Amino acid sequence: MNYCARCALCAGKRFTETDMANQEKAKEESRIKSFFKGVKTEFKKIIWPDKFTLGRQLAAVVSITVVAGVIIALVDYVSRIVINLVVGL
Repeated sequence: MNYCARCALCAGKRFTETDMANQEKAKEESRIKSFFKGVKTEFKKIIWPDKFTLGRQLAAVVSITVVAGVIIALVDYVSRIVINLVVGL
């Protein structure tokens, strides 16, 4: 048996290892619940975009992705041709 050295409320009481493990488990569960409660509160603060704004942003992301892909493909193609010319010499 051990004495609880963590708080003044338990001073002088004896605790088994199981009691101490249960206390730690309860504290951990409390921290997890508190975390998710905070997440829920923060999600309520979010101002979600309407469908029109979401559609415009989606179109912008897709367009920029396609343009970037084309630019990368062109750079790859040109660099491949240049490397083949240099190696072929």
